[in-house]
Amino acid sequence: MSSKIIDKFINRANHGDCLELFSQIPDNSVDITFADPPFNLKKKYNGYKDSLEFSEYLNWCRKWIAEMARVTKPTGSIFLHNIPKWLTYYSNFLNEFSYFKHWISWDAPTSPMGKSLQPAHYGILFYAKDPKQNKFYEIRYPHKRCRKCGYLLKDYGGKKEMLHTFGPLVSDVWTDIHRIKHDKYRAEHPCQLPIHLLERVILMSTDDGDIVLDPFLGTGTTAIAAKRLGRKFIGFEMDKHYVNIAMSKLNQERQSSKMGKVWVSYFLGDLVTIRDKDWDELSKNYYIPEPASQIDHTKIMRKNVKKICSHFEVTNKNDGSSDKNGQLQLIAD
Repeated sequence: MSSKIIDKFINRANHGDCLELFSQIPDNSVDITFADPPFNLKKKYNGYKDSLEFSEYLNWCRKWIAEMARVTKPTGSIFLHNIPKWLTYYSNFLNEFSYFKHWISWDAPTSPMGKSLQPAHYGILFYAKDPKQNKFYEIRYPHKRCRKCGYLLKDYGGKKEMLHTFGPLVSDVWTDIHRIKHDKYRAEHPCQLPIHLLERVILMSTDDGDIVLDPFLGTGTTAIAAKRLGRKFIGFEMDKHYVNIAMSKLNQERQSSKMGKVWVSYFLGDLVTIRDKDWDELSKNYYIPEPASQIDHTKIMRKNVKKICSHFEVTNKNDGSSDKNGQLQLIAD
């Protein structure tokens, strides 16, 4: 019975208040939940105000956070993105329902606020519904190199023979994913996350066909990331205009983030996130220098590269129509 209830919400941007929609989602029915809620900083959203009294905002947050934990499966994870101020309160709420795993620090500098240190990161709280059952995959990102000479930026000293040929394991500090700064890449929404940030979260915590729920979908970034990676999604959004933008983008999207049979995350034609367990299969698509220490100055190279425009649409017009952002994807022959 519960599967029939949830089916009507799957692979849709569902219009309505998240608390009302949550009430229709059964317990332990989705694989991960991810929320990027209003920050209560008086941002100019299309259909609602981002300005509540302090206690009113926190009381509201406690309610939807409890709902996120309720609907997440015992194997699942709960992710909350916000500024550090609010995450300190969110963690207290989450500690009642789930188990802390990480505070991910996403290096994304913002403007100085005056009489304080310059804010230089957003946080993503990462909680497990049940740590003994939690689904998690180690992930890697490419080695960082000098743009001019190609050498690794990090000095691995005498351990070069132990280098992983693709790149290091991702830590809880993410410095390789940047904010969307240009309006031409931004949908009609004041707070939009880069899609490869969501792809990284999804790759490390889900499998094919798993369900990803976002109670503040906005213009659809989480849903697009899920669809590209072969996952199902449920989105809640109270602003009808944003719902229409999200559905328009999703209708043009496809399952595309693959190299061969492996799900991966691309940005500007390069892999930016892979699962560690997938490298043996992915490495067949690369020329890899020998011995491993050569990685210090020689980048791995793709075999039989074809460049095609990705299917990522960016909505940047007042009428909700879309333009290609020119992003390229590498597809294995």
